[in-house]
Amino acid sequence: MDSAADPHRINDVATLERIYGHPAGAAVEKELDYLHPHYKLLISKSPFVVLATGGPAGLDTSPRGDAPGFVVVEDDRTLLLPDRKGNNRIDSLRNIVADPQVALIFLIPGVGETLRVNGRASITTSPAVLERFRMEGALPRSVIVVKVDAVFFQCSRALWRSKLWDAATQIERSSLPSLGTMVQDISQQKIKAEVYDDNLYPRLKSTLY
Repeated sequence: MDSAADPHRINDVATLERIYGHPAGAAVEKELDYLHPHYKLLISKSPFVVLATGGPAGLDTSPRGDAPGFVVVEDDRTLLLPDRKGNNRIDSLRNIVADPQVALIFLIPGVGETLRVNGRASITTSPAVLERFRMEGALPRSVIVVKVDAVFFQCSRALWRSKLWDAATQIERSSLPSLGTMVQDISQQKIKAEVYDDNLYPRLKSTLY
């Protein structure tokens, strides 16, 4: 649809508020500027968080996962997130250097509620901090330090609607193209599917940390 020609396009906040109204009650009261003990508990149970950043090159959302509690609550207003091995694109880190504003959303398997954190991030390579996140003998290359500006839980409607934790809705990986097939087609044969697929899981397993 051509948005410029759409007579129903919303262009101002006043129109949005006329349609949606204003939040009230728990929707407002649950938001804090610090990590309440209940919110600390949710973070300690979460093995997966999505990190959102922005910078001159655009926006980025990056999945981060490890054993539950891998994001450390340093104090009531500070989180520590180790940057484990990845693809070395460092899109999130580039963005943080340019613009410290970040957003995180924590998921807990089997739990419908999620936890949202907005804040400002920096990156440290302090040896003492890195050492705290040693795993299987390996250190992260850096640790992201998040100063909390706002934190609140999100109700379970989205996960109920998506049935994300319902085993009956899980899709067989074999029903989708392999990653090698995808990258071969996208790269126009520069990368061969067989080579990529044969090396993928051994490489992932050997480079988790």
